[in-house]
Amino acid sequence: EPFVADEYIERLAWRTPGGGSRGGEAFDPKRLLEEFVNHIQELQVMDERIQRKVEKLEQQCQKEAKEFAKKVQELQKSNQVAFQHFQELDEHISYVATKVCHLGDQLEGVNTPRQRAVEAQKLMKYFNEFLDGELKSDVFTNSEKIKEAADIIQKLHLIAQELPFDRFSEVKSKIASKYHDLECQLIQEFTSAQRRGEISRMREVAAVLLHFKGYSHCVDVYIKQCQEGAFLRNDVFEDAAVLCQRVNKQVGEVFSNPETVLAKLIQNIFEVKLQSYVKDQLEEHRKSDAEQYLKNLYDLYTRTTNLSSKLMEFNLGTDKQTFLSKLIKSIFISYLENYIEVEIGYLKSRSAMILQRYYDSKNHQKRSIGTGGIQDLKERIRQRTNLPLGPSIDTHGETFLSQEVVVNLLQETKQAFERCHRLSDPSDLPKNAFRIFSMLVEFLCTEHIDYALETGLAGIPSSDSKNANLYFLDVVHQANTIFHLFDKQFNDHLMPLISSSPKLSECLQKKKDIIEQMEVKLDMGIDTLNCMIGQMKHILAAEQKKTDFKPEDENNVLIQYTNACVKVCGYVRKQVEKIRNSMDGKNVDTVLMELGVRFHRLIYEHLQQYSYSCMGGMLAICDVAEYRKCAKDFKIALVLQLFDTLHALCNLLVVAPDNLKQVCSGEQLANLDKNILHSFVQLRVDYRSARLARHFS
Repeated sequence: EPFVADEYIERLAWRTPGGGSRGGEAFDPKRLLEEFVNHIQELQVMDERIQRKVEKLEQQCQKEAKEFAKKVQELQKSNQVAFQHFQELDEHISYVATKVCHLGDQLEGVNTPRQRAVEAQKLMKYFNEFLDGELKSDVFTNSEKIKEAADIIQKLHLIAQELPFDRFSEVKSKIASKYHDLECQLIQEFTSAQRRGEISRMREVAAVLLHFKGYSHCVDVYIKQCQEGAFLRNDVFEDAAVLCQRVNKQVGEVFSNPETVLAKLIQNIFEVKLQSYVKDQLEEHRKSDAEQYLKNLYDLYTRTTNLSSKLMEFNLGTDKQTFLSKLIKSIFISYLENYIEVEIGYLKSRSAMILQRYYDSKNHQKRSIGTGGIQDLKERIRQRTNLPLGPSIDTHGETFLSQEVVVNLLQETKQAFERCHRLSDPSDLPKNAFRIFSMLVEFLCTEHIDYALETGLAGIPSSDSKNANLYFLDVVHQANTIFHLFDKQFNDHLMPLISSSPKLSECLQKKKDIIEQMEVKLDMGIDTLNCMIGQMKHILAAEQKKTDFKPEDENNVLIQYTNACVKVCGYVRKQVEKIRNSMDGKNVDTVLMELGVRFHRLIYEHLQQYSYSCMGGMLAICDVAEYRKCAKDFKIALVLQLFDTLHALCNLLVVAPDNLKQVCSGEQLANLDKNILHSFVQLRVDYRSARLARHFS
């Protein structure tokens, strides 16, 4: 433990009698001092003893250090001597090795010609046997030495090719015949070994055949036998993948060039098995059933490319991507050349059938609609002319828009985009996608949505019709929903296909034109607001009575607002809710503002038709207050402001003559034209009194 002086002294005092640390003992300073002095002397003696011991150890350490240093110096000298001996030995070994190498070169120079001479002598001996016409050597008669015989006959075959034909024609033909026989025997042996599953024997025979012309035939036999029993299931693509996986593990153990053999197997599978299978599947429906043909083409091409992706993991040479792409192209090129024409033809007929089936279910015969351009439509809006669609027609509440039809058209187009992405050449992809998009625009936007809008416009009743049903807002609501689906498909399925091509701007412009044309036709539907105002006029004309604002008994008025006001407000609230459900975005505010302004003008002009007694003026104020509550549902600041001002004008009908000027100069009426104020004051039954006319003037 670490030494602490205070604790040490405390323990010493505690052990000393009279030290004052023990309970009950008297403190004796002299005795404690004596103990401290004695202890100090003991410590000094101990310190001197320890110091002597330390000095002795230091001297011993210095002595041993000198002896160790001397020993190290002696070892270094011995090491230097040993290193010199090692260098001398290394130089001697190098000298001997050089001599040995030189001797080896000389021996090789002598032995190589000798071996060649021996080999040439053997070949001459075998050649003489062919020349004599009788093969006596054991290497040719013993079937177990077929490997040695193959090596000899292969060399003789090369030699025979250099000999003149006129003198050695007979021997050349015998060598060629033996060459061919041995080649056939080797291939037969390879075939038997493959059937027995003897990989080592197959490897030996393949190595021998490598130098023969029939080596390629050996590979063909191997490929043929590999496929025996491999295609038994219905899924030829899965069978092909399993076969290639199995052969890939084996081919490296048999052949010296496994990547070439595996590539040849894959080529054979594509050009024979797959091509035949694809042809059988497609030719059956090519002319009779375009839908099934396109589905099969997409499915087969997808499965073929998936198989190609699996085969990419194998070693097929340097450029396996190009190799596999060429194989796929060789199978499908005749089908892909005119794919887009088949796709467009099918999409056109299918879309037309979907639409016709829908209109037939509604017992509706499509009528021709106007085909004027956007500028023509804008001009008709600007001039607020009547719609040139002929007489108004009764659609019986039918919008001629169907979610089911839209979903079917979008689904067909989605599948067409998927096929286009997969089957189109990358350079033709944007162009083909644009053609499919044009089909969607033609049948969904023009033939369905646009036709429904035109029919809805033609079905808008005139403003003086009674109990008119405003189905056009239902058309707007459904058209809005459908266009959101159209826009989603545009972004999800078309954009990825054209995003990096010049066709992008063309598609965006086409979409913009469609939106603009539809918005123009929706703007033309503003005549629906005229119908709404017409309905309000009918309600006011039928329900509002002159006695409402000039009652016979001024003291016995029990109603808070008139019946006409109640019915008009109820009608307006329904229409506002319908507009909100039918539209979205800024269109809601735009239409509600237009309706609110027309609603205000109608009420303003309606109030101008009556004379008001004091109690009648109060009732008019109550009516306008109710109209103002109704105006709050519009959530349009301008509309609410107009009704606030109208409410302030109605106060002129009841205010005391002496307060007229004060009211007219109020915040809400101060900026109004004096003629407007005067026109409201004139509606009072007491206007003719000189007192009122004098105060107002």
